[in-house]
Amino acid sequence: MKPVNWFIRLEDINDNTEVEALQETAFGPGRFARTAFRIREGVPHRADLSFVGLSGSMVAGSVRLTDILIGETPALLLGPLTVAPEFKNRGLGKALMWTALEAAKKAGDKVVLLVGDAAYYENFGFQRVPFGAIELPGPVDPARVLVAMLDGGDQPTGMVGKPYGEAF
Repeated sequence: MKPVNWFIRLEDINDNTEVEALQETAFGPGRFARTAFRIREGVPHRADLSFVGLSGSMVAGSVRLTDILIGETPALLLGPLTVAPEFKNRGLGKALMWTALEAAKKAGDKVVLLVGDAAYYENFGFQRVPFGAIELPGPVDPARVLVAMLDGGDQPTGMVGKPYGEAF
């Protein structure tokens, strides 16, 4: 397999079409019914914490972080993390993850939540949430609810809500 040198930069408005196409390929049309997608609905991702990975001029992957609340605690929802099929298993997803988490920590954010595969995300400091400690406003496999504490603090508890206090 030929090595690829990634260029990672902040996502900008001109990337949206390519990022949406990556998400369509990765998750299909059923993605909009998933709880994590519904949480992000109507809440813009953070422009200072959303990145694309380029291969040449092609957007080969992306990661976004979105403000949420867990109970009363400000947090971020990670996702989706997407990589174009032709670039999977070549380190881009990992590079995007580390970039996003470092940027979030540098920005002063303390908590990142995601719904995903524990075996993959544990490498980035994510841990399974104890059953019922964090509630999501829709169905989700509890074994896939993961949290990373960027400051080493205590994990928040409660219902996930929109960053301005509205319920879903």
